[in-house]
Amino acid sequence: MMNCASGPNLQSSIFNLPSHWRLLRHGHATGAENMAVDEAIAQGIAEGVSPPTLRFYGWTPPCVSLGRNQQVHGIDLAACAERGYDIVRRPTGGRAILHTDELTYSIAASPDHPLMAGLVLDAYLRISRGLVAGLRRLGIAAEEAPGSNRAGPDVSAACFEVPSAYEITAGGRKILGSAQARRAKSVLQHGSLPLVGDVARVVDCLAFADPAEREALRRSLTEHATTVEQVTGRQVGYEEAMEALIAGVAETLELDLVPGELTEQERAWMAELLRDKYCNDTWTLRV
Repeated sequence: MMNCASGPNLQSSIFNLPSHWRLLRHGHATGAENMAVDEAIAQGIAEGVSPPTLRFYGWTPPCVSLGRNQQVHGIDLAACAERGYDIVRRPTGGRAILHTDELTYSIAASPDHPLMAGLVLDAYLRISRGLVAGLRRLGIAAEEAPGSNRAGPDVSAACFEVPSAYEITAGGRKILGSAQARRAKSVLQHGSLPLVGDVARVVDCLAFADPAEREALRRSLTEHATTVEQVTGRQVGYEEAMEALIAGVAETLELDLVPGELTEQERAWMAELLRDKYCNDTWTLRV
């Protein structure tokens, strides 16, 4: 089946000098490949051999991703298989996401980089400001969710039901959710922007003891989450959305984004991660 901390401490001075970053405009790949690439870049950051990187990508076939520590018994594996959906476990936290008809970003840098400095929410807010600027270029009146938002222990298995602190909303509904993995020598954050379709489709991939619970979550997701098409009233393609986010992030965070490619070392790490982790049920389906 393979194929969040204290309030932000923002210092405006950290944005005064341009920062050189690698920009990766990737296409669509399997869930396992996408997660292996993200982790390989983070490994390169930790080893000091990869530059800070902003990456964009899509998913094919559609894929259900689980948060790093999410219980797999909350996922209906048979329903996913019937629909042709892959399953992957992310290196970041959070809950289940159905990746289809979307644009995904990832951003990786050293925890010493000014953009990532401080605690998890500090970096969340800085990055969110760049993403919000990109969404506004698409005509979306986006904003960060309040810093007081927290996911409680009784939330559902679906990631898009409630926006966490500084995740991005439009018209009061979540439109871009993110998750972060902060290690001693690297920070990886990635997030999903649904472009079109039914944001409640993920409900069909989850396991419920009571059908009424499924329908209640479906209604909740429909009320609390949205897509670019729903907000703008038009279909925004993958390329258009990507270029808007690139421009918003570059301008707002004053990043000098230089188009690049994966290094040979990153490709080697990716192959190892695919073999040993992301294409391995021991990782993906662990309880």
